[in-house]
Formats: sequence, C-alpha cells, structure tokens
Amino acid sequence: MTVFDYLQIAIVVIVVSVVTTKAIYLRVTTGVNPIVITLGKGPWCVIELLAMASLLLWMTEVVLHATHSPYDIFPDRLNVVLIHTQAARIIGAVVVVLALAIFVLAFLNFGESWRIGIDRQRPGPLVTGGIFSITRNPIYVAFNLFFIGIFLLNGTWFFLIFAPMAAVAVHFQILREEAFLKRQYAQNFDEYARCTARYLIW
Repeated sequence: MTVFDYLQIAIVVIVVSVVTTKAIYLRVTTGVNPIVITLGKGPWCVIELLAMASLLLWMTEVVLHATHSPYDIFPDRLNVVLIHTQAARIIGAVVVVLALAIFVLAFLNFGESWRIGIDRQRPGPLVTGGIFSITRNPIYVAFNLFFIGIFLLNGTWFFLIFAPMAAVAVHFQILREEAFLKRQYAQNFDEYARCTARYLIW
C-alpha cells in the first residue's frame, strides 16, 4: 500500500468518525435526533435513503481500492483505469485534504443545527458564520471535492461516473434544502443568500 492508499482509508475513517461523533453529541446534549432522513413522507424519503446507500457504496469502493482487495462489487470493466499518473494522484491527494478541511470546519461551525435530512420539527438556528460565510453548503462542497479527488487518486471508470452523478444529486438536494430554509427563516435567509455563494463562486 502507498501513502495515497493510506490517505483514502484515513479520509473514510475520519468522515465516518466526525459524523458519528456529532450525531451522538447532539443526541446526548440536546435530545435532538439529527438523522431525520427516514422521518419524511413520499418519494423524497426513498430518494434520501438511496443517496445514503450510494454514499456507503462509494466509501466501500474507496476502501476496497485502497486496500487492493481482490474482491469488488462491480464488474471489471468499471475498474478499468483511465488515469494513472503520479501528477494526477498528487492533485487528487491535495483535493481530498482540502475537502477534509472544509468538511471538519463545517461540522465545527454547524453547532446544534446540523442534520442529515430536513428537520421540519426541530430545526436549529440559521448558521451564517465561519466557513458558512464563504459557502452556504460547505459539506456538499466538501463531498464534491472528495468525489473528484478520489477519482484522481484511483482513476477508474466507477469513480469517474460516480462523481458527476453525485454532483447532480447534491445540487438537487441543495435546492430542496434551500427552499425549506427560505420558508423557515424568510428574510434572514434571503439576505444571507444574497451575499454568500451557494458553492464557492456563484
């Protein structure tokens, strides 16, 4: 295993640890269940569950590739390597480290408002400080960077196909969440949205 392989495993472990720790912390200190994806009704509940399953599948593939496991979930044709240069892997490593920094900052700045899904019953206050003063959706920005960086590190068809599909899914989830935030926080959210990018530059 190379340093790039260890980096990918570390990224998965850190992301899972941060999410788990934050969920337990909020549950214990506030009594709020921050995981609300299964509390909705209708097709969006199914879509959110599929999105979570896809993310778990992606993380599994990352670990399988990083450990050079002989087992794989997908056919060999999806594991054909398109890019395998040292330069691509170095760029990929820089991108995933940047993504991790944004991800951790977002969790630190989120306070008690972090949720997985849309919490219509007990939403926290609108967060606009810290990393949220640069981007309205730092966690989603981080995940998009993770998807790009992991593709550059591995260079296979699976990670290439997954990255744009995930980016589209993320965008629609952002639109859905922002519609809720607009209803929930009204003028406060409108003012925040006018001066803060949805992603980074627009």
